[in-house]
Amino acid sequence: MEEIPNSNQINIELPEDIAEGEYANLAIITHSNQEFVFDFVRVAPGIPKAKVKSRIIVTPQHAKRLMFALTENVRKFEQMHGEIKDHEQIALPLNFGTPTTQA
Repeated sequence: MEEIPNSNQINIELPEDIAEGEYANLAIITHSNQEFVFDFVRVAPGIPKAKVKSRIIVTPQHAKRLMFALTENVRKFEQMHGEIKDHEQIALPLNFGTPTTQA
């Protein structure tokens, strides 16, 4: 019997240079009426200049799905490893002209 391919499956390729990842310890989130922009930044202690390491742009619908997926994954992580404590609050006056949230 021949198998029918599952149309819900996506073959995702992860190139080696992307698989290495980029470290970021600050996320700056801005949005317009049509998109959310996530800028991932690496901030170093004592250095006043920081660099955006990656920028991801998504639709509002995808941003909401991402929020739910992240919430669920944090919940599962904390069930296994205990509560994640936020020891540091970074207050940076960053504004790129649109509403901003930092994470």
